[in-house]
Amino acid sequence: MYNILIVDDEQKIRELIRKYAEYEGHTVFEAADGREAVMKCRDNNYDIIIMDIMMPELDGFSACREIRKTSGTPIIMLSARGEEYDRINGFELGVDDYIVKPFSSKELMLRIDAIMKRIRKPEDKRDVVKIEGLTIDFTGRMVYTDNVKIDMSPKEYDLLFYMIRNRNIALSREKLITEVWGYDFYGDDRTLDTHIKLLRKSLGIYNKFVVTLRGVGYRFET
Repeated sequence: MYNILIVDDEQKIRELIRKYAEYEGHTVFEAADGREAVMKCRDNNYDIIIMDIMMPELDGFSACREIRKTSGTPIIMLSARGEEYDRINGFELGVDDYIVKPFSSKELMLRIDAIMKRIRKPEDKRDVVKIEGLTIDFTGRMVYTDNVKIDMSPKEYDLLFYMIRNRNIALSREKLITEVWGYDFYGDDRTLDTHIKLLRKSLGIYNKFVVTLRGVGYRFET
């Protein structure tokens, strides 16, 4: 069971999530705005954070940016809007998942379980792969372009590592979503497209290896 921090200025939302989370056996803590969330994260350790975007004092994006300076705790972002900009901004800040309001509390609980199962999986056999000026360190979970370390979101690492493990193989969109996000992922294709876009941006000139297969999916081609 997990220690969950719920961050939302709407008390009814916090109460709704608390009800389902505690029913599942989790311990719940609350913060009414981003500033309070940042302060709580400095003094306490949580297994996962559920945070709204639009809040007084400090919005969710700004709070996430501050929390990420000292903590890698998984964050699920809540929003009343579904614009691609919000999704991309959140993922670039290191958000692990994104849910648009109104949402199903049961779905939220499933997404929490999916994230926690993934981060607690034993790591695969570790090694280092070099492709031209691109270095992928599976051991340290690091990526370098021309010997310069690049920072990516957790899901960008997962996506890149999986594609490299299966390089030169056509990977359908369904296959990528299933293998990288899990069988119980409740998102849609836009999540994959957003992360491919972010991954290409992170890889710079080496984004040439990520090839789009029209009507199929993608391939890491070397």
